Amino acid sequence: MTSDAHLNELGSFLKARRAELSPRTVGLPDTGGRRVPGLRREEVALLAAISTDYYTRLEQGRIQPSASVLATLAHVLHLSDHQRDHLFELADRKGARHRRPAAQKAHPQLRRLLDDLTASPGVVIGRRMDILAWNPLAAALLTDFAKVPEDKRNCARILFTDPSMRTLYADWRAVARGCVSHLRMTAAKYPDDPRLTGLVGELSMQDSDFGQWWGSRRAPSRSLGMKRFHHPLVGELVLDWNTFTCGSDPDQELVVWTAEPGTSSYDGLRDLASRAAGQAD
Repeated sequence: MTSDAHLNELGSFLKARRAELSPRTVGLPDTGGRRVPGLRREEVALLAAISTDYYTRLEQGRIQPSASVLATLAHVLHLSDHQRDHLFELADRKGARHRRPAAQKAHPQLRRLLDDLTASPGVVIGRRMDILAWNPLAAALLTDFAKVPEDKRNCARILFTDPSMRTLYADWRAVARGCVSHLRMTAAKYPDDPRLTGLVGELSMQDSDFGQWWGSRRAPSRSLGMKRFHHPLVGELVLDWNTFTCGSDPDQELVVWTAEPGTSSYDGLRDLASRAAGQAD
């Protein structure tokens, strides 16, 4: 098969796969009013963090995609391993084929530190702000992470898609902008990460603030500071937070929140810890 024929077959494959998926399948709201079934081209393009014009030319067989774009599209279009291999074969990039990177697991040392934290909330965060581990007090402070599907257990996704976060954080917008800044730094470090690209595209489609902040220039987020919470059970909490990077895996961080002893926030955190311990019994 000639190169042009390969690209035409690639375009047909992408178009057919796009027609098979519903917005709900890829985490998008279904607003209705679609003349034809499936995803729109602009929706696939946004999820893949490429321009609609670029994606249109892909479906028209007019452009040779890079391996990183193919990997991202395979993720966005929920392709099986067999379909993924076929995608790369159609693009004539057999030698550049990428496999999905292994899922991150919390480092044993960070887990031990987390287990020793009984009076302070703590979570282990991965490279895409995935939540790899947490202690009971973090679940009591933020949300019950165990009830969140593992593939959705991500700080940025929860912050932007869980309505309760907007009332839990007293200054949600500042927290959310810091989160976007952190993701931008990660994207600069790993520009070919399809899961990160898919996350950015998904949140850009679901939240206009995310899309606007992603496109703006902002100073990198800090690794320590203070956050104010309006907790539904214990009231207002003013907590200091800090991050500790894993020496053997810099893509993992332990985030810990603490309160100044003798303050109402310290008492509130102890009250929350007692409640969390009582639920665990």
